[in-house]
Amino acid sequence: MNQQKRAAIFERLKQENPAPTTELIYNSPFQLLIAVILSAQATDVGVNKATKKLFPAANTPEKIYALGEEKLKDYIKTIGLYNAKGSNIIKTCKILIEQHQSSVPDNRKDLEALPGVGRKTANVVLNTAFGHPTMAVDTHIFRVANRINLAPGKNVREVEDKLVKLIPKEYLHDAHHWLILHGRYICVARKPKCNACVIHDLCEYKDKTEDD
Repeated sequence: MNQQKRAAIFERLKQENPAPTTELIYNSPFQLLIAVILSAQATDVGVNKATKKLFPAANTPEKIYALGEEKLKDYIKTIGLYNAKGSNIIKTCKILIEQHQSSVPDNRKDLEALPGVGRKTANVVLNTAFGHPTMAVDTHIFRVANRINLAPGKNVREVEDKLVKLIPKEYLHDAHHWLILHGRYICVARKPKCNACVIHDLCEYKDKTEDD
């Protein structure tokens, strides 16, 4: 795929959705961090249902740490891997309190040092909370990047590096959200909705379909 076509793809996605954002519900960088930790192998809808109850009760590192692991798990037990996530969140809150003045760090090194925070989670927080031009490659972005030949790669990191390099800079900040939403609702895994796709004529997917 040439650079002119890549630019056209993101211009179309921008026209359709000028201000994309995460579907996770949050009101602070800390709330976003917790929601993203919870979202691993879980849906945003499921996370939002849990945090809708959790955040009114505890929405700072001190308050969640004060809950303790068992009470925290009561709030998040509807989410997959809640035992491990609960343990990681309590440990993360302790580190934020003791090492970061209860603030979420805005750099990759400190974020990835937090329990339960890997590269993808750090990328989401850096992009969504702090405006960094990072690319958090999830299953949706990995599929879309390979399927439409936008930035094909054999693994998540390869796709991430290619996207950061190849996406025109003026689109890079919002590209993460455009691609996730496109993969979640249009370029879906089993049967992409090509007839509803705004980049259908720019796509290089070999098995395009006109079926809904």
